[in-house]
Amino acid sequence: MTDSLLNVLLGLVASAISAGLGWLAQNLRRRRRLERVRSFLGLPAGNECLIVVNRHAASTSGKSVSRNDVFALMEIAALVRECGAEADLVVHDEVRQGLGHKAEFCLGGPVSNDRTAAHLASWLPGVAFHQDLAGAAPVFTLSVGGEEFRSESESEPSGGQVFALLARVHRAPGNRPAFLVAGQSAVANHAAVRYLAANHRQLARRYGEDGTFALVLRVANPKAYGPDVVELAADVTARALERPPAATPAG
Repeated sequence: MTDSLLNVLLGLVASAISAGLGWLAQNLRRRRRLERVRSFLGLPAGNECLIVVNRHAASTSGKSVSRNDVFALMEIAALVRECGAEADLVVHDEVRQGLGHKAEFCLGGPVSNDRTAAHLASWLPGVAFHQDLAGAAPVFTLSVGGEEFRSESESEPSGGQVFALLARVHRAPGNRPAFLVAGQSAVANHAAVRYLAANHRQLARRYGEDGTFALVLRVANPKAYGPDVVELAADVTARALERPPAATPAG
């Protein structure tokens, strides 16, 4: 074997080893990232989670679901599949189990989802949802610790705005978390799910694997942009966890 041929063979072997090591390092990085996502979402591979489906708030049928909520459910299911877990879809008024046994994704505000209403009352007592249907256009208000986030009609020159609460409730280490996606509209629900899917790594770094958080998200001009233009309006975690003082009886 000539020296030139030997050099070529050695170069090929070195290139193969380098490529193999690069592939291995990249694969390990992907696996570590996936494990962090699984830990944050409470979705180990092969485990089952609950996706709690709300009803269409404007429909007289208890089995009707808004189109935008269906889109949101599809994106939640994609997150679950990415983690290698399995999803069990349950209607909001048919869930009869406690919190922490399975990871849970609860879609819709307390008006359209009884499970959300129960979670807010038990774990995030500082949060309240109100609606005023008396005017020409309905006004929805998300109140947290005295601060109000009011919806604006799509007829406004800016195109209006709606808000959503995105919260993660984690009772204790070792328990599975529950994610609450409670918007002032179905578009706001969809936008909050997209925000979670896009920012779960940053949220995991900030709040940790066992942290509870409550964020208010603003969705701008939903008629024109749908769920695409969403931003963090406020971190309301501390105020959401505080129970408001009891009203003093008159007299």
